[in-house]
Amino acid sequence: MKASPQEPAGTDITESDAVVPKKVIREGLLIFILAAIQFTHMIDFVIMMPLGPQLMRVFGISPKEFGLLVSSYTFSAAVAGFLSALIIDRFDRKHALLGLYLGFTIGTLACAMAPTYGLLLVARILSGAFGGVLGAVLLAIIGDAIPEQRRGAATGKVMAAFSVASIAGIPIGLYLASQTSWHAPFYLVAALSFVILLVGFFFLPTMRGHLTNATKESPFLVIRNILGKRNLQWSMALTVTLTMAGFFVVPFISPYMVANVGFEEAELSYIYLFGGLATVFTSQWAGRLADKHGKKRVFTISALLSILPILVITNLPPVAHYIALIITTFFFVFYGARFVPAMALITSTVEPKLRGSFMSINSSVQQLSAGLGSFAAGFIVKESATGTLLHFSWVGIIACAITLISVWIVQHLKPIS
Repeated sequence: MKASPQEPAGTDITESDAVVPKKVIREGLLIFILAAIQFTHMIDFVIMMPLGPQLMRVFGISPKEFGLLVSSYTFSAAVAGFLSALIIDRFDRKHALLGLYLGFTIGTLACAMAPTYGLLLVARILSGAFGGVLGAVLLAIIGDAIPEQRRGAATGKVMAAFSVASIAGIPIGLYLASQTSWHAPFYLVAALSFVILLVGFFFLPTMRGHLTNATKESPFLVIRNILGKRNLQWSMALTVTLTMAGFFVVPFISPYMVANVGFEEAELSYIYLFGGLATVFTSQWAGRLADKHGKKRVFTISALLSILPILVITNLPPVAHYIALIITTFFFVFYGARFVPAMALITSTVEPKLRGSFMSINSSVQQLSAGLGSFAAGFIVKESATGTLLHFSWVGIIACAITLISVWIVQHLKPIS
């Protein structure tokens, strides 16, 4: 049956509602599978940051080398995203998603088996080449399959996979790493990804509606057309600022908490546990609020509120653990609340026939921005003779300035679908 704007996310989607043709899709099942894929992708991506202290100790690497380890994934994803943008809209969304997810699963297994820093770096490049484009395809599917009036809520549910990863995946991964070695979390993610891959193969519907009015132009002309649209330029500018503001800070939270605040490596899981517990609800609330009150308004409020926890967390002295956990939880709440309306808004700025290509380019821009942010922060943050980290406060100031720029940029975006 046709879903009305008032119907909940468990309703059916038909061809009249979205561009996913022929087969009726249970919206809740579709979102669940997309969220499961996002869940494993997020664990694989973010687990590197809480593993930072152990990796720096095991391999004897500096903050700059650790920053390269984080950014290698994002730089690889950026290159892959630009290349995939040439062809991604020519494929069934299901085939594109599952093909990328298979490559991601193999790359994650390679990370698990890497015995040295150099080979781990290569494996991260491999997993980034596939994993980095996954997010673009996921958002393209949401844009194609979910009507605009429910798109914010759907985006919030899929983005909440980060929170679930923080609640379950990261603490379990850190526990396994502390009890065995850093290899264990990657083995776990690879195994779980294989199971989800099979579920997606059997239950995801074909998604070819975007091919109905697909452009016949050369892929390079399509890219030129996308890059020449002012509205999409503003979308990419928002992606750059939003991502860099986060990745100046996030990769070094765990090393800073260990070196400066007094956390043990095994205690880092509490940061992600409490942050995830909070954001699994607040990310979905942000999505619903964005649908009800406007995506620009909710983004602006969330972004401005995020400035205070950024400043506090990057200047945090040794304090009681419960105080540190309150601060980190607020940081993750507003960090996630910014992304949900922003991604829903960006998805709505491009027409369906170009959505896959644009989201691939946008994903590349996002990954490149994340890589540049973490890489640049690695040059700013220094390790003292006593092992503490210096200049993290400088990183916080830069992140706040970039956040203010993103608030200015979002006012120029114009949703069209």
